[in-house]
Amino acid sequence: MGNCHTVGPNEALVVSGGCCGSDEKTYVVGGWAWAWWLISDIQRMSLEVMTILCRCENIETSEGVPLDVTGVAQVKVMTENELLGYACEQFLGKTVVEIKSVILQTLEGHLRAILGTLTVEQIYQDRDKFATLVREVAAPDVGRMGIEILSFTIKDVYDKVDYLSSLGKTQTAAVQRDADIGVAEAERDAGIREAECKKEMMDVKFIADTKMADSKRELEMQKASFNQEVNTKKAEAQLAYELQAAKVQQKIRLEEIEIEVVQRKKLITIEEKEIDRTEKELIATVKRPAEAEAYKMQQLAEGHKIKTVLTAQAEAEKIRCIGEAEAASIEAVGKAEAEKMRLKADSYMQYGEAAKIALVLEALPKIASKVAAPLSRTDEIVILSGDGNRVTGEVNRLLAELPVSVHALTGVDLTKIPLLQKMTSPQCQTAN
Repeated sequence: MGNCHTVGPNEALVVSGGCCGSDEKTYVVGGWAWAWWLISDIQRMSLEVMTILCRCENIETSEGVPLDVTGVAQVKVMTENELLGYACEQFLGKTVVEIKSVILQTLEGHLRAILGTLTVEQIYQDRDKFATLVREVAAPDVGRMGIEILSFTIKDVYDKVDYLSSLGKTQTAAVQRDADIGVAEAERDAGIREAECKKEMMDVKFIADTKMADSKRELEMQKASFNQEVNTKKAEAQLAYELQAAKVQQKIRLEEIEIEVVQRKKLITIEEKEIDRTEKELIATVKRPAEAEAYKMQQLAEGHKIKTVLTAQAEAEKIRCIGEAEAASIEAVGKAEAEKMRLKADSYMQYGEAAKIALVLEALPKIASKVAAPLSRTDEIVILSGDGNRVTGEVNRLLAELPVSVHALTGVDLTKIPLLQKMTSPQCQTAN
């Protein structure tokens, strides 16, 4: 099996290795890739922009003026598969600081070489052209390392001999020169004659000095030629030594890799046997007991289910019997009540209006008790009246209004009852 690895657009994923000793490499930028366990190697490389500060001090120009130049370069790893492969071969596994150090050395070398071919005025007055020249010259070398130079600018140019400050004094010097020329022209005529006399002496001295200089130059050229041959042989010997050391180191590394491959194969075999043992142990200690326990629980559940069903059936039968008995009892009570009501109805029909009046008279005490219920909570009633017969008059008035109220509520006219006719008659009220 394996894993799925993803990277963002600012990183490159390098998948190397594979089955059957494959040396194929996969480069993924801002995507995903599949890697097999144990046989594939996953490495990442940053594609972010790196800022490099190039500082060259005391570099002589074509005129021999020492300058200090500071430049800023923006570089990054290129994403084309071929160029990205070059970058991975050079820098995979190194930190950003180490990558910057390698690129810095290359840029500084080209910066120094170009400074030696330009004048101070060309460097100082046309910085953009100077920066473009450095970028164009350095781009092929860093490109072979899979690095792209996005920009290169000159940040600062200065010197320690005040040459640049002297350039600003050119106009002042020109004015001073014109004044000096005027003085010199006045003195020239006086000095011409003296110069002509000295000329013959200087010519003889020049011829002698020239011969001495030619002899000295030939001597220096021979020394330089000898030194060049000696340095060439030393460099060839050093390169041969480094090449042989690199071959020996590569051979040692290949043998170490073979040893690691054998060790990993043995570890894989041991792990496979351990997996088989663990699987059998789990079957014996976990799976079989679990199946037995599951069968036991299934049987218990079946028994409990049957018991629950039978209990529910018995309870339902019990409830049905009780319901039938209660229904029969309620039916008998209802029949008795119906018979009672029927007998009352027959009796009321037989007696007619007299039965209604009897029912009303039976209900009057109950109505009176409900009406007088609030007065039962009163301890004392005081009627304020200057007339002593006022209370009697009020009682008579209430008795006179009683039949009207009963007739309005029940439809029974109490005035037709002989006894109530006498009680409500004006003569009886007057007597009271």
